[in-house]
Amino acid sequence: MAPYESDDSTTGVTGTTAGEADDLRSGRRTAARYVVPVAVVGVAAATIGLVPALASSGDPDLPKITAQQLIDRIAQSDVEQLSGTVKITTDLGLPDLGGLESGLLSGATGGSGSAGGGSSADPSAKLTELASGTHTLRVATDGPDRQKLSLLESAAEYSVIHDGKDVWGYDSKSNEVYHSTADDSAAKGDRREEPVPATPKGLTEEALKSVDATTSVTVDGTMQVAGRDAYKLLVKPKQSGSTVGTISVAVDAKTGLPLKFTLTPAGGGAAVVDAGFTRISFAKPAASTFDFTPPKGAKVTEGDDHGQGRESGKSRDDSAKGDKGDKGAKGAQGLEGFPGLSGLAGSEGAGDSKVIGEGWTSIAAFDSGSKSGLPTGSADGAAGAAGDLGGFLGSLGDKVTGKFGSGTVFSTRLVNALITDDGKVYVGAVTKGALVKAADADH
Repeated sequence: MAPYESDDSTTGVTGTTAGEADDLRSGRRTAARYVVPVAVVGVAAATIGLVPALASSGDPDLPKITAQQLIDRIAQSDVEQLSGTVKITTDLGLPDLGGLESGLLSGATGGSGSAGGGSSADPSAKLTELASGTHTLRVATDGPDRQKLSLLESAAEYSVIHDGKDVWGYDSKSNEVYHSTADDSAAKGDRREEPVPATPKGLTEEALKSVDATTSVTVDGTMQVAGRDAYKLLVKPKQSGSTVGTISVAVDAKTGLPLKFTLTPAGGGAAVVDAGFTRISFAKPAASTFDFTPPKGAKVTEGDDHGQGRESGKSRDDSAKGDKGDKGAKGAQGLEGFPGLSGLAGSEGAGDSKVIGEGWTSIAAFDSGSKSGLPTGSADGAAGAAGDLGGFLGSLGDKVTGKFGSGTVFSTRLVNALITDDGKVYVGAVTKGALVKAADADH
């Protein structure tokens, strides 16, 4: 079967033929270099339906286009100036833990967060709130050196501003400021990663990383988003065992900019990730949009070279005391191929990671460093607290057994993770059965 299937049932558009597969993969790689950088440079990464207001208001009559041509149009999009409003709703199916789920994701992605002695304005911690619920973002960009993203809350606002070499995070609720600097590669115009892919462009680039011979890519009609005519690109895994059903991207017909991104799970139901512009302008934003000076009385935290925070006025040497290096960074590498999952596996003491399988059924495997699986302990002190935590976490998962022994599977509507009783971890956008099979083969 050809890597990129045609969809003969689609009216007015065509899919991609087998002879175009290599060009499509090339176009996908090129697309990664054309990101519209509406968030911050050099922090971390995780996953994110839209309200009916974002639905199409009639299907525009546009010229025929193939899937490869549409991928190429995304790759060649040179939009560097825009402003607008993006609405995101994330439905991973996480249990309601009263906000604890955001803290767990923050820890997984390396964010310090205020609970850990860092700053509530640290983007890598704050933007993990996008992992659940509905949120409204204001975005603006003016070339590779100026971007702003604001998360609008009921009685407060959180903003990330990139202006030249300065990156600022400001939380109006706590009146805290986080400051870091863009690295040299970013200054030279290399690809910039969003802390959490939160715009249709960022989410689309994450999805396109997984497009290969295991994927069907077609054009599935036209639509309107935020008053703009758009083509709809449809991405589907060919393999069984993936929790990803379909990914639909609305691509602006004139500029090639993704305007709306929808990820529907294989199990059906509401979209897991659905993000789209409700308003967009391609006019140059006012220069004042990117100006920022810490408010009087704000607590300012400076980011160091390891992404950790230190309060302004404290020495970098003092903040680095007791630093054991970045042993846990290795655990993140195996997740880079999953849309929105890169960075999720990094943890202190984690061993080298590897990838089992290929394409949409790839599974990241690594050793957590704990030989007893979930935390356990005695009835008193820290060990007792760890035991309580282990029992609580265990109650959220399902016990499974296999040739590998036994373990616990933690499930969402998209990402599943198996932690074995001997401390090994298997994570992927795959079914529970696929995780057990991978663990059996790995032991």
